[in-house]
This record gives sequence, C-alpha cells and structure tokens, in this order.
Amino acid sequence: MSTNALPVWYLMRATGVVSLLLLTLAFALGIATSNRWRPTGSRLYVTTTLHRNAALLAVAFLAVHVVTAVIDVDAGVGLVSVIFPVGPGWLAVGTLGLDLLAALVLTSLVRRHLGYRLWRAIHWAAYGAWPLAIAHGLGMGSDDGTWWLDAVAIACIATMAAVVTWRVLAGPTETHGARA
Repeated sequence: MSTNALPVWYLMRATGVVSLLLLTLAFALGIATSNRWRPTGSRLYVTTTLHRNAALLAVAFLAVHVVTAVIDVDAGVGLVSVIFPVGPGWLAVGTLGLDLLAALVLTSLVRRHLGYRLWRAIHWAAYGAWPLAIAHGLGMGSDDGTWWLDAVAIACIATMAAVVTWRVLAGPTETHGARA
C-alpha cells in the first residue's frame, strides 16, 4: 500500500467502525421509542429525535465509508458492488446490509406518502441490516480478528441482545402513530 493511500484506508476503517456504533445506537433508540421509553422528565419526542439523529449520523459515516472503499484501489470495491451484492463474500454481505438500510432511509423520507403498515414493514429491515453490518465488519478487511474490533463487536452485540430482549419482553406497546 502506498503512503498516499494510507489516509483513505484509515478513514475507510474508522468510518466503518463509527457507522456500526451509530447504527447500533440508532437501532437501540428505535426500540426504546417503540417501547415508549424516554429519559426521566422528558417527552417521547426526545428519544425519537435522538434515534433520527443517530441514524442520520450513521448514514453520513456510512456514505464516507463506502466512498472511501471505492476510492481505495487496494480495497477492490467497484461501483457495481456498492449497489448489487455481487462482490466477494463479506463485501456482498455489506452491500446487502447497505441496500436494506437504503430502503429504510428512503421510505422514512417519504413516510407521509406511504401507509403506516407499509412503512413499518420496510422499517423492520433494520432487524436484517444490522446483523449484516456486524458480519461485514467482522469478516472484511485487515482488522478482522483484532482485539479492539472484537471488543467493539462484543459491545454492539451485547447492546443489541439487551434491547431486542427488552423489545420482545415488552410486547406490543406501540400505537399506530408511534415511530420506531
């Protein structure tokens, strides 16, 4: 790897990890919103706003991650493999997660024009996008098997296990107008 490629490589790695952390936070806050949780003394829109902002930041970092992966010639990521899961194993897994997340973002932007049930069904894609993202992060790249990436993954997986368990145990608490 040339020294000119190093900044792009580091940026690609860092934005991938930050994206995973932010996606985990957005997912957890989405479940908190569905469970009608809010910080003591505040209204539910606080949790909803935090969820949206974490998701927006995750998408921004993910966009930089994808762009730097395409720019970095050593990464071997082409434009086609960004949209279609046609690349090698872990790249295709990441692309599939990206596609699910893109569907989630696009339908959230036009939510007012969609029926609630359709929007909600597509929003459930987050339950598929997140495991694909974690698998991509653990299986792809030169940081695979490093202690610090394993620690990030364990923290994210533990968080997800806790909030999904909370969601299942809480049961259906959501009203038609609530956002997840």
